[in-house]
Amino acid sequence: MKNTGYFKDKVIIVTGASSGIGLASARLFGSLGAFVVMAARRLELLEELAPSVAPPERVLCVRCDVSSEADCTALIKAASERFGRIDILVNNAGLSMRAYFKDLDLSVLRRLMDVNFWGTVNCTKAALPYLLESRGQVVGVISVAGFSPLPARSGYCSSKFAVRGFLDALRVEHLKDGLGVLVFAPGYTSSNVRNAALTADGSPQGDTPLEEGKLMSAEAVAEKLASALEHRRKQVVLTPLGKLTAFVRGLFPRLVDRLTYSYIAREGKVPQSEK
Repeated sequence: MKNTGYFKDKVIIVTGASSGIGLASARLFGSLGAFVVMAARRLELLEELAPSVAPPERVLCVRCDVSSEADCTALIKAASERFGRIDILVNNAGLSMRAYFKDLDLSVLRRLMDVNFWGTVNCTKAALPYLLESRGQVVGVISVAGFSPLPARSGYCSSKFAVRGFLDALRVEHLKDGLGVLVFAPGYTSSNVRNAALTADGSPQGDTPLEEGKLMSAEAVAEKLASALEHRRKQVVLTPLGKLTAFVRGLFPRLVDRLTYSYIAREGKVPQSEK
């Protein structure tokens, strides 16, 4: 990515910064001259990774479970006390799932909402005064599943639809005061998210049904995110399939339901019609 200087000395908070898109984004922002606040549940892992992000004086690691309002408030306080301002909040922390609703323990769905939706709300609420002061930006990393539903992902889709609705409403509320609000929807990305996806009883899936090497890399997604922020975009959907899905669903919802079902069936364990 060409360094235009846009991120120079900006204070950027990235949740879920210990792996995948979050870590790749933190590294990219650091390389572009930003002050980076890395947040995740495993502080020791963040501290191991921090040297790859930025020099010690330009990076802060904070243990944060985004489902905890108190943790999110403490994260924002730590960032503002260390660097004096907040320019960008990247709500990236998230969980996935792989189970049919009929088999699902409802605690799994609540966990998805706590992390994906309430995590975004908690961090955004705490950071909003600082972002308004800096005329900064807030990002929600969602998914194409936030535009078009996927089978065996009822909790995941619900949480991502909710994040999109929340951020779209926030954007309209602050249309006149300079706050940038970005809904950022990657397609399938090579990461640990599928290994950590929750199954029907809440246990991690532990493997991935996809060929991770053929998916978009987390680094490529991070570059797209940085470009969207630099141009203060409102919404970005990545990958041709993702863009097509989001567009066509509004025109031909029944067709998209059938095509989506067939596409996800390639993962296996998708029930087929008895007829």
